[in-house]
This record gives sequence, structure tokens and C-alpha cells, in this order.
Amino acid sequence: MQSKNPVFGRAVGFNSRQAADVAAPSADELQNMYAAPSATPTQTGRMTYDDVVVKTGITFGVLLAGAVVGWLNPQFAMVGLIVGLVLGLVNAFKRNPTPALILAYAAFEGLFLGGISFMFENTEIGGAQLDGIVAQAVLGTLGVFAAALFAYRSGKVRVTPKFRRGAMIALGGYAVFVVVNLLAQMFGFADGTFGFRDGIFGILIGLFAVGLAAVMLVLDFDFIEKGVQAGLPAKYAWTAAFGLTVTLVWLYIEMLRLLAILQSGD
Repeated sequence: MQSKNPVFGRAVGFNSRQAADVAAPSADELQNMYAAPSATPTQTGRMTYDDVVVKTGITFGVLLAGAVVGWLNPQFAMVGLIVGLVLGLVNAFKRNPTPALILAYAAFEGLFLGGISFMFENTEIGGAQLDGIVAQAVLGTLGVFAAALFAYRSGKVRVTPKFRRGAMIALGGYAVFVVVNLLAQMFGFADGTFGFRDGIFGILIGLFAVGLAAVMLVLDFDFIEKGVQAGLPAKYAWTAAFGLTVTLVWLYIEMLRLLAILQSGD
């Protein structure tokens, strides 16, 4: 058979004269072909749980390296915040993940986290020294992560369309509150350390934010599980790593703020 396609035309299977010289497989050869094990997801270029773990580990390694630099140079925290925010938005709206951009986001976000962690650890709020707050926030973040993972894996929390819709509405509402609170601080309508997030109201908002971050973790776990089951291309392991990093960074910041409010007594 002659192919009109210039690429296939050079292949053996499309050349009738060459194809005629290929011997038919024997019965034993056919049996061996059918008995061979199926290709694994890794061999077929599909996303696996191992892929997600490795990519997330790499991303967090870069994040921690950036955090060390930020801790030693807290004056660069604002640079990390701005660049990290821009890169976060770029990665969030890209259809296909770009590992270099995701790792760059992790580096600058780490720079911000290291700087702000240093400031919390070495600053008095409401007359209270916040010694040890960083370690407490890290442990709290790990605890919430473990609890969310257990709740999801045990089936106690199921992601349904209604669950997802409610989570998105809550996230949108919280985002509006954050913007309003920030503007109120900028224009002097709220004079507390954390704007409207001081006192009992601040504690309640902090608990809500931590709970909402836990819900977002559940959605991240669901994306990973559904992605593996659907056989998404391996490159989307980077998307999963990015999503987990964004959520855990947010959760850590909320933990810092909540602990600061609790310890300061404001």
C-alpha cells in the first residue's frame, strides 16, 4: 500500500513491497503478546500519585529555600509578595502548566513567607511578644493538612457539585471581605492591627478562614484523584503541585494571623 502522506510513505507499514517481506507472527508470538502485562500509567505518560508527590516535593523544596532567604533578608518580603502574586495569577490562568513558572512562584512566595514569618516572630502585637509563633503555625498547618487528607481518604467528606459550589461561594465572599478590610486599613476606617480582624470577631474570621482553606485542600485532593483516574497527561502533576502549594501557603498565613490575634489578646 502506498501512502500519499510524505511521512508515512517512508514507513514500512505503508510500503506494499516492504510490507510483503514481513513474516506473519507465529501462534507462540501472538500468545506472548497477549500475555504481556499492560502498560503502567508512567509508561503511557499519564499522571500518577508518585508524579504528584515528586513534583510537590520539588515545589516545596524551592519554597523552603526561598523562605530561608526571606528570613535572613526580611526587607525583600514585599518583593516576594508582589512577584509571587503576579506569578500566581499567571500560573492560575495558564491552560498548560509551565514548571519553570511554578517553581519561580514557589521561590518568590517563599521569599515573602520567610520575611513575614521573621516579622511575626520578632514583633510585639498588643504588648505581647510572639515567640514561637512560626513553629506553632507550621504545626497547625500540618495538622489541618493531615485532618483534611484523612477526612477525604476516609470518605467522611465527599466532593459533590453542591459541595464545590458552596466552597466557591464561600471563597468569593471571603475574598470580598479581605479586600474591604484592606481598604479600610489603608483609608483609616479600621485602626486595629489587623483591621476589622481584631478581638473576638477576628478570631471567628480566622477560624472560618482556616476551615475554608481545609475545604480547598479537599478540592485539591479531589482534583488529584480524579486526574489520576481519568488518565490526565503527566504534566498536570505540576498543576496539582501548584494548587497544593497555593492552598498551604494561604493556610499558613491564616494560621500566623489567628495565632497572633489569640496571643496578643486584642
